[in-house]
Amino acid sequence: MKISFTKKQYISFLSVGIMLVIWKILAIRFDSEFIIPHPEVTFLTVLKIFGDSGFILVAGTTILRGVTGFVISGILGMGIGILAGISTNFNAFLNPMLVTIRSTPVIALILLALIWFSPDSVPVFIAMLTMFPFICTNVIDGIRSVDPALVEMARFYRVGSWRIIREVYIPATMPFIISGASSAMGIGWRAIIIGEVLSQPQYGIGTKMQSAQTFLNVEAVIAWTLIAVLISYAFEKLIRWSERKIVTWRV
Repeated sequence: MKISFTKKQYISFLSVGIMLVIWKILAIRFDSEFIIPHPEVTFLTVLKIFGDSGFILVAGTTILRGVTGFVISGILGMGIGILAGISTNFNAFLNPMLVTIRSTPVIALILLALIWFSPDSVPVFIAMLTMFPFICTNVIDGIRSVDPALVEMARFYRVGSWRIIREVYIPATMPFIISGASSAMGIGWRAIIIGEVLSQPQYGIGTKMQSAQTFLNVEAVIAWTLIAVLISYAFEKLIRWSERKIVTWRV
């Protein structure tokens, strides 16, 4: 079977290659595994982590926290976003809250969460708070993009409010929802890892990173970082795949 690549994919491969070359040059320059380990050593550490019997539990727990936070923020973001998009008054009431959540440093939220919740709940809470504003804001923008004449026509023919939301607002806002979900997932994964590093639950990628840092195991810190990046990238591709399916369905 012949495998072909597009020009953009070749450029992406070139970008990755350049980053690896820079990494290798820096590793040779500093010549210390306590500062920058060599790429091949780090990749061997990644393979060793993959082969560890507890890897699935550690990575799976972090993924579960991320998915849980994403689902909660998605439900709240879509529900509240639809209401704020339809009601100007409710949007004016909600906007200062969204600005406050977006502007509050993640570290401040984590420190408060450490007081309020158990270590296992802190990353989920942080993920939910960091993802919610992105999804909610995009849903509001999507609702506002709907043609008012289309809604007015539906009301003229006495179409129920729930049906208008289901068949007019939601399909129109779907591209905005996907865009918000993509942004939320990107920032959410970083927040989850930070939350795990500081709250130190029993299982989690952040916990492993903190443990490796304590023992100055730099290649393990970078290896777990690469694994976190791969997980984030996989979910990003899943969201984009869902977007293509939704666009095809709408067409």
